[in-house]
Amino acid sequence: MHTGSPTARTSLTVLALVAAVLALVLGGAGSAFAHAGLSGSDPADGSVLQTAPTQVTLTFTESVSFSDDSLRVLSPQNERANPRPAQHVDGKENTARVELSDELPQGTYTVAWRVVSADGHPISGAFVFSIGKPSGTAVVVETGSLDDTAAGRLYGFLRYVAYSGLALLVGAAAFVLVCWPTAAAIRSVRRLLAVGWVALVVATAALLLLRGPYETAGALTSAFDPSRLGRTVTGRPGIALIVRLVLLAGAAVLLRRLAVRLDRHDDGEVPGDLGGRVRLAGAALALALAFTWASAEHASAGIQVPLAIPVAVLHLLAMGVWLGGLITLAVLLRRRETGSSDIPASTIGRFSTLAFTAIAVLVGTGVYQSWRQVGSWEALSATSYGRILAVKIAAVLLVLGVAYFSRRWTARLVDKASPAAEPPVVLMLVPDPELVPEAVPVPGRVRVVQAVGAPPSSLGTEPGRTSDAAAGGEPGDATGPPGVETDGYRRSLRRTVAVEAVLGVVVLAITTLLTGTQPSRAADDRAPTATAQQPQAKVVTVPFDMGTANKKGTVQITLEPGRVGENTVEAVVFTADGGLATVPELRLTLTQEDLGIGPLDAKLKNQKGYWAAYDLRLPMPGVWTLNVTVRTTDIDQVTVRETVRIT
Repeated sequence: MHTGSPTARTSLTVLALVAAVLALVLGGAGSAFAHAGLSGSDPADGSVLQTAPTQVTLTFTESVSFSDDSLRVLSPQNERANPRPAQHVDGKENTARVELSDELPQGTYTVAWRVVSADGHPISGAFVFSIGKPSGTAVVVETGSLDDTAAGRLYGFLRYVAYSGLALLVGAAAFVLVCWPTAAAIRSVRRLLAVGWVALVVATAALLLLRGPYETAGALTSAFDPSRLGRTVTGRPGIALIVRLVLLAGAAVLLRRLAVRLDRHDDGEVPGDLGGRVRLAGAALALALAFTWASAEHASAGIQVPLAIPVAVLHLLAMGVWLGGLITLAVLLRRRETGSSDIPASTIGRFSTLAFTAIAVLVGTGVYQSWRQVGSWEALSATSYGRILAVKIAAVLLVLGVAYFSRRWTARLVDKASPAAEPPVVLMLVPDPELVPEAVPVPGRVRVVQAVGAPPSSLGTEPGRTSDAAAGGEPGDATGPPGVETDGYRRSLRRTVAVEAVLGVVVLAITTLLTGTQPSRAADDRAPTATAQQPQAKVVTVPFDMGTANKKGTVQITLEPGRVGENTVEAVVFTADGGLATVPELRLTLTQEDLGIGPLDAKLKNQKGYWAAYDLRLPMPGVWTLNVTVRTTDIDQVTVRETVRIT
């Protein structure tokens, strides 16, 4: 919650400085990257070799790791051409090499790869090379999103749960240790700490199991494969997750000891030694937990890693202190426990200062991370990462707008509760006349007005006279009783804090999406590798022979893109010697014999030199039979057949 008491002029100055920094760092950014990209290959993409190579080598822009099935070389018939798994070349972590089988036939080969970049995210691609001459290929390589699998979707959701647990755990603990130690004895605050800890433990353990299927696009059931789990715990992301679980065990011990200490105090008072070592241990645990993210994600790869990791740690902790503390404040403002007292205005003021500091850190570290990951103004609209970042910036600005109103209500509440503005304390001294000797003057039912901190001359009024201050303020003050006004401020603050907390959760969701998206710098600098992920068209050549002289030839049929859905069909008739031939009629029908679909008439039309149709819709993948009828004269025609695989 952005609170405090800076003037409007100061706020505008801060915004102007932030805008200037953004213009400087984004406007003058150079090239860099975070996710790895394929920078080169041997053989090169699209090359035609006269002799078969003995190996295939891939070079990436940064270090990568891979499993046994990460690099596949597939023949035109979709058969494996590399008998052994990939290895790094001469110990270079940014390379991958596989040896090929002997006596490879001529044709077009597809190289499909899926590796894990240094920041822990899987990347994939494909390219082709040919031996002798290009040919058709039956290889189909998946081109969808890497996270569009059951394991990928669940992994992304659990990352959001982990971030949420961190925010609750760090924010609630910071609120107790810095703003209001008494809150440690409140049941709702303890519940927030427990929920945050449990969410983080469960999400971390599940992420550790799902890491293998996430990296290899495997099935969910492979999460319990001992071999994959063993490989996970030896990689950087797996080690970070294990360390996080160990730290959470330490946090559980600390929270348990604190709870036992509080339960020993029947009066509900917090022990005086809550700070000191407890604060130091809490800060150390929070820093270590944030480091388990920074050391295995975007900050751990790319440029300026020694600076990027501590910046990422500060960004995560500031997020937790602000959002988790905000949720804690919202819960305390709305709690309805029996015998509970309102949260003190001084506590709200302390959180005001803490939250302002956290947001300042968020802005500063966020500007640096944006520069490091985006690199240019154009990337904000030209890349997925940039567009998501722009949405996050808009959401943050909306949060700051709501926080402005929270700041106003907090300032009024703190000012109303400050000693200089509080109404005088009225003490009603009503002794029992039967217990007081007659020789002692009995003051009776007299209001003695005692202003805290006032000189002795102002401690009372004449009997029977009521103080103006005790009546509700200065003469002529029509603002009403201070308690009613304070309650109004609390209600307004409660509403704005709730809205701000909800928007903060939305910002956290967008941030989680950003951490799983390829940064703009990597997208700009990555070599193009998707040109051969699957054939752009299917070409089929069908020979025909009518049994008489000059009645032989071939029909070349092109289906583009050769996939389920709408396709363009072009058919060209060639003579036996390879020249173009004109025929009075050419018909094409397609049948899916396995499913009993068809025949579908392509409805080819003569385009003066070739035949074509532009709206052939194929409903199902699989092997389709092409029935081609060629008529050369009124009485001479022949029907020939061929098959094609539609993906």
